[in-house]
Amino acid sequence: MSGFLPTTKEEVAKKGWDSLDVIIITGDAYVDHPSYGAALIGRVLENAGYRVGIIAQPDWRSKEDFIRLGKPRLFFGITAGNMDSMVANYTANKRLRKKDAYSPGGRPGLRPDRATIVYANRVREAFENIHVVIGGIEASLRRLAHYDWWDNTVRRSILLDARADILVYGMGENQVKEIAHRVDKGIDLTGIPGTAIVRKRLNPFVNVEIIHPYEVVKSWTDRFNEAYKAIYYNQDPVNGRIVAQAHGNRFVIQFPPARPLETQELDAIYELPFERNPHPSYQKKGIIPGFETTKFSIVSHRGCCGECYFCSLFMHQGRIVQSRSGSSILNEARSLCQRHDFKGTISDVGGPTVNLFMADCTLWHKWGACKNRHCLIPEKCRNLHLGYEEGVQLYKEILKIPKVRHVFLESGFRHDLLANNKASRYLEHLCRHHVSGRLKVAPEHNIPHVLRLMNKPDFNIYEAFARKFREMKKKTGKNQYLVNYFISAHPGCTLQDTLELAIYLAKRRVHPEQVQDFIPLPMTVSGCMFYTEKHPFTGEDVHVTKTLHERKIHRALIQYKNPSSKKYIHEALKKLGKEDLSRYFLQKS
Repeated sequence: MSGFLPTTKEEVAKKGWDSLDVIIITGDAYVDHPSYGAALIGRVLENAGYRVGIIAQPDWRSKEDFIRLGKPRLFFGITAGNMDSMVANYTANKRLRKKDAYSPGGRPGLRPDRATIVYANRVREAFENIHVVIGGIEASLRRLAHYDWWDNTVRRSILLDARADILVYGMGENQVKEIAHRVDKGIDLTGIPGTAIVRKRLNPFVNVEIIHPYEVVKSWTDRFNEAYKAIYYNQDPVNGRIVAQAHGNRFVIQFPPARPLETQELDAIYELPFERNPHPSYQKKGIIPGFETTKFSIVSHRGCCGECYFCSLFMHQGRIVQSRSGSSILNEARSLCQRHDFKGTISDVGGPTVNLFMADCTLWHKWGACKNRHCLIPEKCRNLHLGYEEGVQLYKEILKIPKVRHVFLESGFRHDLLANNKASRYLEHLCRHHVSGRLKVAPEHNIPHVLRLMNKPDFNIYEAFARKFREMKKKTGKNQYLVNYFISAHPGCTLQDTLELAIYLAKRRVHPEQVQDFIPLPMTVSGCMFYTEKHPFTGEDVHVTKTLHERKIHRALIQYKNPSSKKYIHEALKKLGKEDLSRYFLQKS
């Protein structure tokens, strides 16, 4: 097994094949790298003995691109790509994006809106009697009835709109292998962990949590919250139940999440023979920006026990952290050094959160993640082991590899896990050896009730960390800075709250570059709050900033130094009767 997965019939023939078992259709360019889901799943299936081809960014305006590899023996696997297509195509304020990081030359417009649905229906148009499997982040977060920010309505399960046979949610390596095996042997697709299907009846399923039907949650926000709460509490692979939701005269049935991969399984996946390059057909089409940022990076783990309410990770990768072994990561680092374009810098060794590498809990594997408590909020649980010693040892070993001059950790850090004295040695090692100049952290806000609604740590913990970072900066003599990420207009955040954050920043002459306008992503807690204007777990009312104009005002206050912010700041201060505070924001620099 070597070379790229075939993308044309000529490439299929060069492999000595006359047909394919599985064809993967993706909304991203085909980059044969483990950071790209289509390539990862393709290599997993190839390693299992199946003949796999890729159709990347097909022209969806006709069926021609969809038939270019013929009809697969087993199924079409369809994904919108590494991002939800609506997030990829539109800004937080619903304007078309000018660039697409996953397309050659950064060109926008190469994937349709709601790509999973569009691709699946083109396949149905082109072929009769074919299995269609959908997966990836777009399908994963739309597996049951969900609020859709772009349509501003509750949409039904994507399974129905895509007319798919089965939906894979979460990280899908084991699911797709099982699906391929069952289709090959003519076995029914019922009961695979980490999947969802559509059936006319619930028999013979047992231990099923039946939630409010689509038609009910579309009309009543309280029922939407009740259904969401049931979905949320069944996202554990150990104790999660089957969740069923009626859509008309059919049921969408979600089976419990797939079990987390063991270390050796994760190692085996990332050690598959990836080319680690874009397909040669893109050579004259410009670089793929998303690949440039991951070219010399290494994935060390997946999953995040942080459980931030605005984030999709809980519903996709899950709370249980799964880490690769040090030896596997070292082997990948050595292989990077063999590239002709490697110049000595490994840009990142990380996952969703860098300092959760090797994090483990004594309860996860036997009992699952705790249902009624968080791993990190309000403070780290005593049962959670942080793998700081293992991490430092690994980073030291990577630096010993010939040709490696720098190992940077560019993913985000949990600052609450770096604020206490127990983390001092780890933080010092980071600052001395692995921070390229800026350390990324995400305080998100400074107002207590807003942070609570985000499920983020208290702001005083961030301030303690910032003091420690400044001390470390003096100690190491390094010219390093914090890159602070903030979210504007999150549910629960009033204009007064944002003003208080802006004053805090202005007094300290902090000028945030990284401000994310809140996006109510499907099947997130914060997205649920945005739609229902209530907290799904407590039932409390939640203030929501909904108009695009109001959202612009919130962002302008946080980024008060931008010239374009002035008119919005004037408007905010006038609205709040706080014109006297203009001295913080509107004086000439």
